[in-house]
Amino acid sequence: MRVLIDTNVVLDFLQEREPFVLDAVRLFARVDTGEVEGFIAATTITNIYYIVRRVASVMVAQDAIAQVLTDLHICEVNRTILEQAIALNFPDFEDAVQYACGMAHGVDAIITRDASGFVDAGIPVMSPGELNRILESSR
Repeated sequence: MRVLIDTNVVLDFLQEREPFVLDAVRLFARVDTGEVEGFIAATTITNIYYIVRRVASVMVAQDAIAQVLTDLHICEVNRTILEQAIALNFPDFEDAVQYACGMAHGVDAIITRDASGFVDAGIPVMSPGELNRILESSR
């Protein structure tokens, strides 16, 4: 299964944010085993770096980025993606960019803790917990 992982879920994993970390850890374990193919928008990388550096240090932020680059596929954000994101007319432009990246890479779902940014999405939107339950029940 190919999924685009929203910034909030990646941060839950990297920063061990309670009470969300367990579902994020399970999702990333599935990525590590190849059961799930994880994607993020290139813009997510800069957001993660900024947030982690602000609450930790440059070294911790660099380590976080190195881990993300190892685990996930990075979706290019170019003019076409940005134009598609604008055309989507989502209330949150960052979510629109991520959605356009997901469409460009043919993902099966978008994994987020804030589905409200993806209203009327043509790609299924679910939480990490929902995805984990679906994958458990299909075994």
